[in-house]
Amino acid sequence: MELPSTRPYVWMLCGSAWFSLMGILAHAAGERVEWQVVAVARSALAAAFALTAALVVGAKLAVPGGRVLWLRSIAGSTSMVGTFYALTHMPVSQVLTLTNTFPMWVALLSWPLEGRRPTLGVTAAVLCSVLGVAVIFRPDLDGLPPTAWAALGASVATAVAMLGLNRLRGVSSLGIVVHFSVVSTFFGVAALFLFERTPNPGGIGPAALGLLFGVGATATVGQVFLTLAFRAGSATKVSVVGLSQVVMVIAAEAAFPQATGGYPIDVWVVVGTVLVLGPTAWLMLHDRGHPKAEPVAIE
Repeated sequence: MELPSTRPYVWMLCGSAWFSLMGILAHAAGERVEWQVVAVARSALAAAFALTAALVVGAKLAVPGGRVLWLRSIAGSTSMVGTFYALTHMPVSQVLTLTNTFPMWVALLSWPLEGRRPTLGVTAAVLCSVLGVAVIFRPDLDGLPPTAWAALGASVATAVAMLGLNRLRGVSSLGIVVHFSVVSTFFGVAALFLFERTPNPGGIGPAALGLLFGVGATATVGQVFLTLAFRAGSATKVSVVGLSQVVMVIAAEAAFPQATGGYPIDVWVVVGTVLVLGPTAWLMLHDRGHPKAEPVAIE
């Protein structure tokens, strides 16, 4: 029986809601434990869940995997480290706004990597997004804060991962998820030793453990809905619906600023977010250069 046309978008809205909750839980967990621990928990739990699912359904695993798969996993793991550093240090809505600029970087990186020069529309979209970032943060003479640069760097790494994902053939979705999750777990562990660690006088208590488990569980459920959405609907339109997670988090931060760690939403934040996400949605809807690829969430 043919799926109703609205079902993929409902699934994507559900996935966005779970990923939004994951971001809020990650921010809360970052107030109790080091951000590296949050990243490790997210990756390790996702690896365990995905590996279990792959074994149950008999999905083909990619071990050790080819160069393209390693490129996708390494780029995705780099994005994961930058995203979780930002998630635990700044409002979740701002992080998601910045990390969702990856279609801009896909368009720009397609020039040196694939010989596709950006059009006038792409150039205008990129400039509009840059203006939006400036409106949101209104940086002083010292420029953007390091956390914002981390989120933007994560967005660039996401673009590299997505460009690699479009070249993957003969590997199951679960196989890709398992490979990425295992690699990203090692990246999270490495971050414990490579980056400064914030003292945690309270230790990892029951509340922190619950939040860490919640991060892994919500990310896994979000991945399930995202995969269902992309398999049943238009990739470009489903991707645009995925931007709704930014709106969801903004609404949560406005309603519960103390619980979510968000700032009061002012007109500048709203205008800047529209300036960033508007061109992003336009690029998604007008991208005709890449075939539909099976999605692998990298948050």
